[in-house]
Amino acid sequence: MSIKETEILAEKPIYIEDEIKASYLDYSMSVIVSRALPDVRDGLKPVHRRILFAMNELGMTYDKPYKKSARIVGEVLGKYHPHGDSAVYGAMVRLAQEFNTRYLLINGHGNYGSIDGDGAAAMRYTEARMAKISNELLEDIDKNTIDFRKNFDESLDEPTVLPAKLPNLLLNGATGIAVGMATNIPPHNAGEVCDGIVAMIENPDITIDELITYITGPDFPTGGIINGRSGIIEAYKTGRGKVRVAGKIKIEESKNGKESIIVNELPYQVNKARLIERIAELVRNKKLTGISDLRDESDRDGIRVVIELKRGEESELILNSLYKYTDLQNTFGIIFLALVDNAPRVLNLKEILQNYLKHRYSVVTRRTKFELDKAEKRAHILEGFKIALDNIDEVIKIIRGSQDGNEAKDKLMAGFAFSEVQAKAILDMRLQRLTGLERGKIEEEYKELMLLIEELKAILSDPDKIYAIIKEEVKKIKEDFSDPRRTEIRDARVEIGIEDLIKDEEVVVTLTDKGYVKRTPIDVYRAQKRGGIGVSATNILEDDIIKDMYIAKNLDSLLIFTTKGKVHDIKVYEIPEASKQARGRLISNIIKLQEDEMVSTIIKVREFEKDKDIFFVTRKGVVKKTNLELFASINKAGIKAIGLKDDDELIFAGLTSGTLKDEIFLATREGFAIRFSENDVRSMGRTASGVKGITLRPEDVIVAGAIIYASEDLSGKTILTISEEGYGKRTKLEEYRLQSRGGKGITNLKKNTKTGKISDVKIVDDSSEIMLITSEGTLIRTQVNSISIIGRATSGVRIMKVRENEKVASTVKITPEIE
Repeated sequence: MSIKETEILAEKPIYIEDEIKASYLDYSMSVIVSRALPDVRDGLKPVHRRILFAMNELGMTYDKPYKKSARIVGEVLGKYHPHGDSAVYGAMVRLAQEFNTRYLLINGHGNYGSIDGDGAAAMRYTEARMAKISNELLEDIDKNTIDFRKNFDESLDEPTVLPAKLPNLLLNGATGIAVGMATNIPPHNAGEVCDGIVAMIENPDITIDELITYITGPDFPTGGIINGRSGIIEAYKTGRGKVRVAGKIKIEESKNGKESIIVNELPYQVNKARLIERIAELVRNKKLTGISDLRDESDRDGIRVVIELKRGEESELILNSLYKYTDLQNTFGIIFLALVDNAPRVLNLKEILQNYLKHRYSVVTRRTKFELDKAEKRAHILEGFKIALDNIDEVIKIIRGSQDGNEAKDKLMAGFAFSEVQAKAILDMRLQRLTGLERGKIEEEYKELMLLIEELKAILSDPDKIYAIIKEEVKKIKEDFSDPRRTEIRDARVEIGIEDLIKDEEVVVTLTDKGYVKRTPIDVYRAQKRGGIGVSATNILEDDIIKDMYIAKNLDSLLIFTTKGKVHDIKVYEIPEASKQARGRLISNIIKLQEDEMVSTIIKVREFEKDKDIFFVTRKGVVKKTNLELFASINKAGIKAIGLKDDDELIFAGLTSGTLKDEIFLATREGFAIRFSENDVRSMGRTASGVKGITLRPEDVIVAGAIIYASEDLSGKTILTISEEGYGKRTKLEEYRLQSRGGKGITNLKKNTKTGKISDVKIVDDSSEIMLITSEGTLIRTQVNSISIIGRATSGVRIMKVRENEKVASTVKITPEIE
């Protein structure tokens, strides 16, 4: 074995997981401290600090000519920042982009990119210099106000932090992703932040709630609107929060009556070109309807995106869709994470301001000490000058009699007790200072210096005076750089749900016997005269028939009751929209149904009022009443609405008025009917089975149920009875006397082979319209007042011509709904 191998084996083994942990920890701390996170004191990351320091060293202040960006990048790379040139140039460009930085720290000359996502020109083409406001970050850097450290090759010194008279962390914010943490600090308005700092100096115990009255919220460079203050307050109190930022729009109406949505301001960091592409994509995919044209009319005066709407479209609905599906409204997640004493901390608003004041207190103190030291040194030299001038002849004699400067210096120090500094200054003094005028200037300068020294010592001995200086400096910053807010803060906009994007228009919900469902705008059906053949209502499957049609509005809730006694809750808009001839979609794909379960009846509900009940009727004449409020929360699988016997099924469910004075009407297939008070049936729980509503004759079953509302004017109400062969009649309601629940009922229609059995029964008045749907899908819509009013024991008149092997399957009553 070689000596080398022996040495390797003798070393202590290191587990790879331990080495990875240690190395990754070193890497992560390097990223956190030296790259990704800003310092709470000056609000800058190392790369930004180095860029500004290098430009300051090059003398590239706001009042000097521009210089090539490549020169600046080279200076930063070669001296302070050992990373790629793109990292430095990218950071520098961002400080010069008015749509990214609230208060520009760099004045860029040339192509520095755009809000459309265009990148800046290469650094060999662009030029830059510091902005005027950057002076406030660097002022007094040469007065020992901050600590310096060696650069990467230990050949130069670089600042660990800038003096930062400007509260830059809040003014320009910061964004950065470190290892295991991230920061996202929004920009703020200079005037508001300065007011907040002054308020804190005047009252160190100020609360965050009080600070919010000065610093009202973020102020983004691109403007926009913040909807709601709760996220701002949460972020200011905890260091984390979310705010909803929307673009600023206005609605314009053209001469031809069309409306246009004009976008003038965008949420922060939203790419305008991508936003327009996204809107165009949504229009192409028909997710956004109602937009006829989309164009970008932005120019040097500002943003102007025009979204032209089709005639008759509601701008509020389109705008809600834009907010929901595009970045015209987005969420800005606030994380006040910054380095405090080289360690990452999440800070609230007060802690950020406290750290800024602590830093400025240190800077002003160190600056004052520096100026005091400088003044004392100058006063010491002036004291030497005064002694020398008072003894000028002897001083000149000593100088003339000396062999060299060192001998003269030593003799002066020995003869007049001068310090070495004083002696050297006297030897360097020009003969001009010996004139009477110059002697007076020295006396005057000395007096002023003594006053200054006294003032500086007073400042250092009194913290209140230091804070007073900070206060005056902050007020000057406000005076010089404050501007009006760009971002408007409004009360919280209600969260945009799917219902905000849907027109609450009246539709027809069609349900077939095989369970196909669809919704269609009601205006596609046109009224016809009594006795017409009708039009095709739907493209149905073989052996399928239209079971029912319901008139509802898109935002209504539909309580869907099944033949098994279960209930499901969906919104009308959740039913697919289809044309009059389309088949629709299987309802079992929308709600969960068992294999032998079908939809029995549907109730539309706007609100689940506790004083209303749902009245149930089964095929075998059992009835039940249950409070509507019990159906307010229904899970996706549905819940039990009524307990049924194995051979029974639910055929009707209706909503009572809540007055307890309504009446119930039941009609059978064989032509009988019963009318009784709802008070004959007590309110029961959801799973109850109910009580007998009518005593049925052999082979007879219930075909229809209805509620007679006591609150309505019953004088014009009639009972409309429709037979399977298209015959029908209207009979006055008073011909049906009130009976007790459970009776056998009375004759409703005299059926025969011509009329066939009873198909459906409705309570109508002269203003009603009805739709009759046959087993073959033929539909007719006609006015009720065209149907004769005749007695109970009659067969009625022909309402619809029914073809051979065709039966009337269902009837829908249409009544005007006035909002």
